[in-house]
Amino acid sequence: MTQPATQPGHKRASVETLRNRPSARVLIIGGGINGLATFRDLALQGVDVALVERGDYCSGASAASSHMIHGGIRYLENGEFRLVRESVTERNGLLKIAPHYVKPLQTTVPIFSTFSGIVSAPLRFLTHKSGKPQERGALLIKVGLALYDSFSRDGGTVPRHRFFGRKKALAALPQLNADLKYTATYFDASVHDPERLALDVLRDGLDAGVHARAANYVEAVGFDAGAVRLRDGVSGEEFSFQAEVVINASGPWTDLTNDALGQSSSLMGGTKGSHIVLDNPELLAATGGREIFFEHEDGRIVLIYPIKGKVMVGTTDIDADPAEPSICTEDEVDYFFDLVKHVFPSIPVNRSNIVYRFSGIRPLPGHGDLEPGFVSRDYRIVPTALGSGTMLSLVGGKWTTFRALAEHLSTETLELLGMPRTVPTAGLPIGGGAGFPSTDAGMQVWLADNSREVGRARALQLMERYGTHATALIEELSEAGDDRLVNAPDYSVQEIARLIRTEHVVHLLDLLQRRTAIAFTGGVTADLLTELTALLAGQLGWTPEQAEAELETAAETLRTVHGVQLDARSVGSSA
Repeated sequence: MTQPATQPGHKRASVETLRNRPSARVLIIGGGINGLATFRDLALQGVDVALVERGDYCSGASAASSHMIHGGIRYLENGEFRLVRESVTERNGLLKIAPHYVKPLQTTVPIFSTFSGIVSAPLRFLTHKSGKPQERGALLIKVGLALYDSFSRDGGTVPRHRFFGRKKALAALPQLNADLKYTATYFDASVHDPERLALDVLRDGLDAGVHARAANYVEAVGFDAGAVRLRDGVSGEEFSFQAEVVINASGPWTDLTNDALGQSSSLMGGTKGSHIVLDNPELLAATGGREIFFEHEDGRIVLIYPIKGKVMVGTTDIDADPAEPSICTEDEVDYFFDLVKHVFPSIPVNRSNIVYRFSGIRPLPGHGDLEPGFVSRDYRIVPTALGSGTMLSLVGGKWTTFRALAEHLSTETLELLGMPRTVPTAGLPIGGGAGFPSTDAGMQVWLADNSREVGRARALQLMERYGTHATALIEELSEAGDDRLVNAPDYSVQEIARLIRTEHVVHLLDLLQRRTAIAFTGGVTADLLTELTALLAGQLGWTPEQAEAELETAAETLRTVHGVQLDARSVGSSA
């Protein structure tokens, strides 16, 4: 969706830092989680590094995740043991270095047979062809979970799996399908605010010093005279930028970026994954606070996930063209309703329950005739010459492994630059995870120190929202006030104003979809759009015409892409 421009002549400080010094040793193209993590890693090593993102940070593939930080138990069936080991290690690490956003997630698998899949699973492993769908039975799942547990050996970050028979399973979750025979329960991790975690990663990089620069809404559109040509998506102005190493971290759009730079490639073969978010209290209660993770009748692994007082249902795995917009279709919605009925047959769900829908393309490698479910989720780095320098194209990657991937990619970059690694990122806290209380007693101390001016409940809310970065916000609120928004009272005018000033907000949708969870949880109303547009206009200097264009663009995108019904009444919480 085309975004309206800000007023003519308006200069964005982030873009001006690139234009005023149009070179760096490294230029990263792509501000999804992998590009941002690589930016952070290189910035911490003292590298002169710049990053550009053609849209908003974390607005592409990284914004369409299943909100999980997981080891990838199903990758075992594909034989991706290295990836599973790394994923489990990174999951356990993120629980420690990003505890404000990454939390243990209890996951239950409903199982409807004992021996099913014993023959077909080895065939899938050997041939990577599914044939006729056949569900995985208890014995096969037990073997997989035992192997999965074996990859987690760092002192019990998460508990090991447990199996229950039908009676105990239904006692714990009574609205599960009564035809089940067992449940298996294990732990992975959730990331309820992936976009905010990505912003923390970005902030860590920028805080490393003036040698690290980044700008959103800046697109790489060409390569000539030994430099990458960049276009400011807000003003439309173009300028050249030189770098010794160019990292293409544009995810499913990697080939399109390479083509723009005159380096034609056929590396990618992404698949579309969609989700819906439901406001259905009965379904929410039925999950018992657990993710329900299971195999649907077509062999697709899907999930029902309680999150932020709503229930997210996903996901699909459909071959997709990255040149086309990715939208959750009505057929996909019907598919999601079928899978809910399969697990919770007594709970009605319908389209009136949907408060948000979203879809994205996974940055998977080209896979020919291989079925989407068997395409590797691992990553690799492809080096090529670019002018007198080098381009590194990233193929693959997923949320869980972003830190390890960035370490690999930045290490290869450091070797090209002839620079040593000076700062390890394993175990290094991310953003508001630094100093985050690790015990209930520690949290009580933090709350006592930070609740004097805003109250205990508000301090806890801000801590959950921003981690220890909440301290600076609370100090500001204690002086500037904390006047609640009329149409989203979980946020205040001053809080939103600070987000606009400090977090690179350019458009209204940036605020609704990525700086806050208002859109995701169904909290957007026509009245709220008007209220927030006025706030943004005051902060960013929009004319009345520009403010109206922003409001209309946001409303159209929310209606047509995300299925949001915009009336004056809120359809959900803005928490």
